[in-house]
Amino acid sequence: VPGASNGENAIEDEEEEEEEDDEEEDDLEVKEENGVFVLNDANFDNFVADKDTVLLEFYAPWCGHCKQFAPEYEKIASVLKDNDPPIAVAKIDATSASMLASRFDVSGYPTIKILKKGQAVDYEGSRTQEEIVAKVREVSQPDWTPPPEVTLVLTKDNFDEVVNDADIILVEFYAPWCGHCKKLAPEYEKAAKELSKRSPPIPLAKVDATAETDLAKRFDVSGYPTLKIFRKGKPFDYNGPREKYGIVDYMIEQSGPPSKEILALKQVQDFLKDGDDVIIIGVFEGESDPAYQQYQDAANNLREDYKFHHTFSTELAKFLKVSPGKLVVMQPEKFQSKYEPRSNVMDIQGSTEGAAIRDYVVKHALPLVGHRKTSNDAKRYSKRPLVVVYYSVDFSFDYRAATQFWRNKVLEVAKDFPEYTFAIADEEDYATEVKDLGLSESGEDVNAAILDESGRKFAMEPEEFDSDTLRQFVTAFKKGKLKPVIKSQPVPKNNKGPVKVVVGKTFDSIVMDPKKDVLIELYAPWCGHCKQLEPVYTSLAKKYKGQKGLVIAKMDATANDVTSDRYKVEGFPTIYFAPSGDKKNPVKFEGGERDLENLSKFVEEHATKLSRTKEEL
Repeated sequence: VPGASNGENAIEDEEEEEEEDDEEEDDLEVKEENGVFVLNDANFDNFVADKDTVLLEFYAPWCGHCKQFAPEYEKIASVLKDNDPPIAVAKIDATSASMLASRFDVSGYPTIKILKKGQAVDYEGSRTQEEIVAKVREVSQPDWTPPPEVTLVLTKDNFDEVVNDADIILVEFYAPWCGHCKKLAPEYEKAAKELSKRSPPIPLAKVDATAETDLAKRFDVSGYPTLKIFRKGKPFDYNGPREKYGIVDYMIEQSGPPSKEILALKQVQDFLKDGDDVIIIGVFEGESDPAYQQYQDAANNLREDYKFHHTFSTELAKFLKVSPGKLVVMQPEKFQSKYEPRSNVMDIQGSTEGAAIRDYVVKHALPLVGHRKTSNDAKRYSKRPLVVVYYSVDFSFDYRAATQFWRNKVLEVAKDFPEYTFAIADEEDYATEVKDLGLSESGEDVNAAILDESGRKFAMEPEEFDSDTLRQFVTAFKKGKLKPVIKSQPVPKNNKGPVKVVVGKTFDSIVMDPKKDVLIELYAPWCGHCKQLEPVYTSLAKKYKGQKGLVIAKMDATANDVTSDRYKVEGFPTIYFAPSGDKKNPVKFEGGERDLENLSKFVEEHATKLSRTKEEL
């Protein structure tokens, strides 16, 4: 009855006003709503301390599923109250009881757990009275023990036996004190449970690397947690997610063969005609061919970056013009040219090293002038220097000829500079990059740029694009005659505040000034930590205002380029001290609180120009 509950609340409110002194006890007092105890950060431990079994529901006030479940939960409470002995049923608003929510690792609502002698047992059944009550009664039995972990525990005594025997197994090397490992543990165990139900099951295991130092050394474990996939004892890096569903999906994908078999000639013809990426096919006698085993190993190492295929078909071998025991790497028709072989062929035998196969694939994966896209950028085009030509790239039937017309002009130049990677890129896909290069208003249909190893960018002066203009541009780069493009806000007119404002164009003249010590903060306008730092940083600048040889400066690193590769921005804010006379070796501020005391200590420790007496102003 709505009225009744309001009345109760009114009475409670009055009582609370009278008992302001007992506020502490009030927090510890446990209220009951329709038979369900209401727990929070303050009263939880006290309440559960003397109870063998407690049923807990973590909910959020706004959550629809929780509201639907409420009447069912109240029924459960009344059934368990009549149990012999009675079992307490409690609920916790996880949005306000943040300590409990993180202690019990609550990430969704409602989350139901059974507390047995203070240890939480996850409830994974359906949200029905019948099933929950049965589970709680089972757990409340005096002889109940928690089920053993599904995650296997490996030591030097059983490691080789377990790992060498498994077709695939995931192993986590952890340290008991490591926070990331603790966070991963419940997710890892849930994934282990899920994957143990598969047919065949995929095992997950863990090794305490601080106790098993020999194993850690053997597999080059230097940080925690380190995850590795083993196939018949051979280690491969694990590059997947770190939560239950992510681990499950990734391991299911990894447990399939790394290379797909091709049976029909038409498949290869389609790859050639319509393909968009490198075509990799191993040609072998059969599955027992030792060369095929080597190929599978190499493919396992690169399976996330490339699609591998193999065939045992003589018809296909004939079409590819090779005999068995060969790896064929070729480009789809749209990326073939008269300057490149139709295909690259490598001999594979049972003794060929997996690493040699890998290197061969990576070396021939890119055509002379390929198509750089946001989807393949990180995997295919990370090598620098990279020469990029931006225009409207479209390989669909109507636009293919125009796209190829410009690509052919790039080919003419690319063939003479094998040490650089060349690519075409669609100007829409790379609008931000084109803008940062200062080319979005160039008025030309085709623009070009070079990105070099140290992160600098060079833009080609806008002019009628042709092989010759591109050749001149690349030659000038090779001779070191080009000036890099610097992304920069305008130079501030008035820069008289205590903190000097640096922009891309003035980074060299202010931060790299050899005569001065400079403390530079690289920040982002949206970053909360940077906003918190602002008043502290200003006080710091005021404190050293009288020091002519010391500059306290800041730069918005999202709108300005840092023009030296020694000042890497790895997060915001990043603070460096650039000592006079040694700008190539800045000292990064790390580890301490970003408060006035620590920052002052940092400045004084590294300063070369401090006059110790405060100048009288």
